[in-house]
Amino acid sequence: MPVYTLPDLPYDYSALAPVISPEIIELHHDKHHAAYVKGANDTLEQLAEARDKESWGSLNGLEKNLAFHLSGHILHSIYWQNMTGPKDGGGEPLAADGVGELADAIKESFGSFAAFKSQLSKAAATTQGSGWGVLAYEPLSGRLIVEQVYDHQGNVGQGSTPILVFDAWEHAFYLQYKNQKVDFIEAMWRVVDWQDVARRYAAAASRANALLLAP
Repeated sequence: MPVYTLPDLPYDYSALAPVISPEIIELHHDKHHAAYVKGANDTLEQLAEARDKESWGSLNGLEKNLAFHLSGHILHSIYWQNMTGPKDGGGEPLAADGVGELADAIKESFGSFAAFKSQLSKAAATTQGSGWGVLAYEPLSGRLIVEQVYDHQGNVGQGSTPILVFDAWEHAFYLQYKNQKVDFIEAMWRVVDWQDVARRYAAAASRANALLLAP
C-alpha cells in the first residue's frame, strides 16, 4: 500500500481565479503534486529493496530523492490549504478577524506586517532556480522566521515548522504570468487564508519543544 497519498483540493479549480487560473491549479495539483507523491512512494520501495539486498551503492541518491519528493509533497499539502478565494483571503491578519496572536507574532518577529511581507516576497522572488518562500515557526527562539527554500528541501533550519508557503517554481505561475515571478508573488497575497496560517501557528507554538531533545 502507498505510504503517501495525494490530498484532495479544498476548493474547485476555479476558486482562486483570477489570481491563479483553473488550468494552473489543475496541472499543478493533479500532475506536479501527484508526481512528488509517487516519487516518495517509489523511493521508499527502492530503499526497502536496498535493505533487503544490502545493496547500498545507490543509497546517497535514494536518500536525496526521498528528501526531494517528500518535502515537495509536504510543502504542496500546506500550499493548497494556505489559500482561499480572493473574496475571503488576503489583506493583513488582524485581531478583529480572530487571528490576533498571529498578527502579534508577526509584529514581534519582523517589526511590522509590511516588513514581513517585503521579506517573504523577496525571499520567494529571489530563490536561486526553483524554490519557495516560507514563513516558519522556529521552536528554539519561539519566533517566526522567513526561510528561502531552494528546490523543496534545501537551505532550511532544522526543526522549524512551515505555516505559510509561497511556491515560486515556474510550474506554479508560468502559464499565466510568463516570466513575471514578482507579479505572481504580489498577487499571491490576495489569496492568503490567514485563518489557516493562524491555526498552523497556534499548533506549532503549542508543540514548541516537540522536536527538541530533552536536556
